[in-house]
Amino acid sequence: MKRETLYRLWCLCGVALAVLLAFSGCLWGRKPNPGGTQGELDRRLVTASNDLGFRLYAQLAKQGGESNIFISPTSIGLALAMTYNGAEGTTKEAMAKALGLEGMTLEEVNKANGQLLGLLRDPDPKVQLAAANSLWGRQGFTFNEGFMQRNQDIYGAEVSSLDFQAASSADTINNWVSEHTRGKIPTVVTPDALREALLLLINAIYFKGEWSVQFDKSQTQDGPFTRLDGTQKTMPMMRQKDEFQYLATEEFQALSLPYGNEAVSMYLFLPKAQAGLPDFIKGLTRENWDKWMEQFADSEGTIVLPRFKADYKTSLKQALCGLGMGVAFTEGADFSGMLPSDAQARIEGKPYLTDAIHKTMLEVNEEGTEAAAVTVIGVGITAVSREFNMVVDHPFFLAIGDNRTGALLFMGSIVDPQ
Repeated sequence: MKRETLYRLWCLCGVALAVLLAFSGCLWGRKPNPGGTQGELDRRLVTASNDLGFRLYAQLAKQGGESNIFISPTSIGLALAMTYNGAEGTTKEAMAKALGLEGMTLEEVNKANGQLLGLLRDPDPKVQLAAANSLWGRQGFTFNEGFMQRNQDIYGAEVSSLDFQAASSADTINNWVSEHTRGKIPTVVTPDALREALLLLINAIYFKGEWSVQFDKSQTQDGPFTRLDGTQKTMPMMRQKDEFQYLATEEFQALSLPYGNEAVSMYLFLPKAQAGLPDFIKGLTRENWDKWMEQFADSEGTIVLPRFKADYKTSLKQALCGLGMGVAFTEGADFSGMLPSDAQARIEGKPYLTDAIHKTMLEVNEEGTEAAAVTVIGVGITAVSREFNMVVDHPFFLAIGDNRTGALLFMGSIVDPQ
């Protein structure tokens, strides 16, 4: 299957479901409800998380061309929030700006994320939704006690120490990821990626929801799906006629497909122009999303949707640098908050982010949707280089000395070697 096969609708499903995951902790009904359970959660965090998702999506869309894109803003936000607890100075300022956390103290960020994690626990009998966090440190290395304790107490992170030189360590981490994504993401790290690591901060999210009204399998028929370049392929197309939350503008049609008791929904946005997705993406912002969410209304109609599944994996490093936190990935990064106060006297080098790996899967069928995401933030330590490059290609001075007595036996300058 070509990577661009489902791009037109798949990217939109990806954005919709990823943002859905970020909002699901707020227990949406058929429309966002600013009261009730939602009031327990600091809305600034939700706004920041969703805004980060849209901005990251825009960056990845620039990189990805006509490829499928599917991300979880919630998973990314939680993994980076744990990392943020160890940032200091200009690195902390850059991360706060990139993550949209300016104006919130670290305590407020942590409290809100703790509330979000509490709300992300199976909001509906027909919806499974769970998030898990873990920290994996290099064996023999001591980290700042407060940094580790906050991640344990607030984010529920499991903390483990591993010998990153052993190949089995990658298996241990991958087994944890597989367990917390119900086997849907079996691998995410390799032994080579671990060998230079100091610390890994990982978030995993699993989602499985049954449609409130399932699609009738007998109504599923093969039909054409047109790619951005105009070519077509045949896909199994599910069909359902009912009353939906629906929105139509001059540019697109949009539909809400709820799960279970409608606490969670998938939102589909279909540009009216066959190749209109790139233009739609340009206007895909958190502000517009919030506006659209208020405009959905009950309407009878028919939805025809492909039955499909796909996987996605990317490095977020370039995208995060594009959002302004590039300093975190350089040797000038300040993550001294991860280290004990006397660590710099005992170790050589400084911690910095080596990469941010994001991996997801999605399956949509007649019964519902299954999705999983994992975000791995890699922390390395800068090497103190003892290598040098001395090219004697111009006049120079030399001396020959006796190291036992210190006597200089010869000395001179060479300006025209023969």
